[in-house]
Amino acid sequence: MTKKRDIHVVPHDGDWATKKEGAQRAGGIYQTKAEAIDQGREQAKREKTELVIHGKDGKIQDSDSFGNDPNPPKDRKH
Repeated sequence: MTKKRDIHVVPHDGDWATKKEGAQRAGGIYQTKAEAIDQGREQAKREKTELVIHGKDGKIQDSDSFGNDPNPPKDRKH
């Protein structure tokens, strides 16, 4: 079974892009970070994977899991 690749929201030449983990090319390019997050979230939900959001400096700021999270937050009870 292949591991699903996470969706990343990353800075891209003054714009923002969604990019699958390990991909060379961006899946989509957007003028705002909010647009890229919205599109990335929809894609991550469809593919049941994780959305990883980066800042302008490239560092990870946040992430949301839409699949089977092997390490769910310990502060929430399901």
